[in-house]
Amino acid sequence: MPKPAHPARITLLWFGVQLIWGAVLGISLQARTVQLAAGSSLATFAEISASGAFAAGLTQLVVGPLSDHLRRRGRRRSGFYLLGAIFGSGAVLALYAAPTAGTLLASFVALQFSLNLIIGPYQAVIPDTLPPQRFGFASGWLAALGSAGNATGAVLAAFLGNGEILGIALALGLLSAALGTLLHLRGVPLQPLSERPPFALTRTLVDLFISRAMVYLGFYTVLGYLYFFVAAVLPRGFVLDATRASGLCILLFTALGTAGAMIAARPADRSDERLVVTAGGGLVCVSLVVLALAQALPVLPLAIAAAGVGWGIFLCADWAFACRLLPPNAMATTMAVWNLAVVGPQLLAPLVASLLLSRLGTLNSGAGPRDAMLLASAELLIGTGWIWRLPLTRTGK
Repeated sequence: MPKPAHPARITLLWFGVQLIWGAVLGISLQARTVQLAAGSSLATFAEISASGAFAAGLTQLVVGPLSDHLRRRGRRRSGFYLLGAIFGSGAVLALYAAPTAGTLLASFVALQFSLNLIIGPYQAVIPDTLPPQRFGFASGWLAALGSAGNATGAVLAAFLGNGEILGIALALGLLSAALGTLLHLRGVPLQPLSERPPFALTRTLVDLFISRAMVYLGFYTVLGYLYFFVAAVLPRGFVLDATRASGLCILLFTALGTAGAMIAARPADRSDERLVVTAGGGLVCVSLVVLALAQALPVLPLAIAAAGVGWGIFLCADWAFACRLLPPNAMATTMAVWNLAVVGPQLLAPLVASLLLSRLGTLNSGAGPRDAMLLASAELLIGTGWIWRLPLTRTGK
């Protein structure tokens, strides 16, 4: 008998994917690079990161259209989830066992390829299985489980180190999450496809892309300069060093992101998503400005917590936007293009920040991290404001 899709179970796989990224992108890739290329760790890290980002974008652009083609023929996307989970578990084990910088690069590219076998088709799982009136609630679950996965991955990396034990834990987490989602999807009927054209470069897609790109430019600016900002505000002789303190800030940010996503889940279905995006993005902007201007240790956890809540609200509405506005019969293809707005800022954020701070004369001074936080706030503000180019008739119900 057909059964209705449960948002928590169809989005469980996202927890497994983000579990790995929380450990690898937040801590382990940097630590493993230092272990294997201590004399040139920054240059090697940049090479590995860029190679992985390229592999991620290319995989989504190839796999997305393929999965949409199968979907239009009445097939499911579950095969991509299964293959990605199997290959991804092997790649993450290889990453933590890599004996050289070259094998670390190869395993990271393999990991990006494997997980993006999942991510490209998986971006369509909500409109594939749920009616439009439940997109916001399901997107809340997706954002919440993603934030929870990031936080759990960071904790595992902090307490298990960066060896093979951590790799085994992450591989088992990915496989378990994939199994939970795949078993549930077996009996869930697919939603009917619309008659809209499969793919078109519309103003809606362009505006969604620009808005998301600017928001993520701000996000990666914060992520890149947070360590340096924390190091600047910690008093000498503080009980925590900058590494652990910044790690706790990331954990607090992602954990509170879960709460923010759940707060936004119902409003994203019942109101204009532009208001929800503005509320979330605005809270992050204000928090970063307060943090930058105060530059005080007591303000740090409060501002990071508020920013985390705002980020969770944004993520929920952001995904609901895409599910509601992009064509269901080409969802993975269109979202692959839309998702380049995340891959691009990973590469551009450090470059933009360095150029601006250099012009301001604060690149190598103590004021640099403060100015980076203000820059991130401005980037987020532009991205949040850009979403209002979408007309009300295409968003609010």
